[in-house]
Amino acid sequence: MYEKTLKDRVATFLIFAAPTLFIFATVMIAPLVFGIYLTMTDWDGLSNNLNFVGIQNYLGVFQDAEFWQSFFLTLRYVLVSVVLINIVAFLIAYALTSGIRGQNAMRAGFFTPNLLGGVILGYLWSFVFSKVLPFVGAGLNWSLFKSNWLTDPDKAFWALVIVTVWQYSGYMMIIYVAGMSNIPTDLLEAASIDGCHAWHRTRYIVLPLIVPSFVVSTFLSLQRCFMIYDVNFALNKGGPYNSTRMVAMHVYQKAFLSQKLGEGQAEALFLFIMIAAVTGVQLYFSKKLEVEG
Repeated sequence: MYEKTLKDRVATFLIFAAPTLFIFATVMIAPLVFGIYLTMTDWDGLSNNLNFVGIQNYLGVFQDAEFWQSFFLTLRYVLVSVVLINIVAFLIAYALTSGIRGQNAMRAGFFTPNLLGGVILGYLWSFVFSKVLPFVGAGLNWSLFKSNWLTDPDKAFWALVIVTVWQYSGYMMIIYVAGMSNIPTDLLEAASIDGCHAWHRTRYIVLPLIVPSFVVSTFLSLQRCFMIYDVNFALNKGGPYNSTRMVAMHVYQKAFLSQKLGEGQAEALFLFIMIAAVTGVQLYFSKKLEVEG
């Protein structure tokens, strides 16, 4: 009887789980293993010759000044963008859970930018920064918008941040809305009856109870900002003078444009490890905060 039951379990597993595991292995695991192997070769992506070079490509990561310039620029971009995304998303969610008229329609409106593809979004905002804002700035005599932001190295960075915040705030807003909707209304009503002001209700009731939403939103925004490429490419191709070239774009250019796929793959693997470490630390401390909350 036991042997028959075991066979049934194996058969059920093969029917339902095996196809999914096979697809996952062929689409995710196999490319990852092959990519790790490529990091130890000098393959250019075109020839049939793959010479084994050991850890030479990994040592080259630490010697590539352009990689580290892009990496630290990406860290700055991620820090600014993640903070702004979550602040804006929280404020919008707070406003759209207060019972104002038409809040459901406004939620859909704020979420819409996330539905646009990164390339379309980049070209759209490229037109805004290069044509629309200079026209408005000239007409209203606003010196801030008279010039094209994408041609100024300092302003181009903030242009990329603005586009990123505009794109992802609506998505993170939905997460915060879900968290705020789960807060018991009788708890907020009891606090109001006891004379608790709106700020105190937010500080001592709302914020501690939506810590899980903060954890998820921070994790998602970290991951998406670290891996930005499409918007970065479509907006201004990392210019001017590579002042907005994020690390993902640098890795792509190293692997495919410079035809140094082994080195580019090593940098991509290093970037993956760094992102995993940062997000792991963020999750660890966020979970501790969630327990305390």
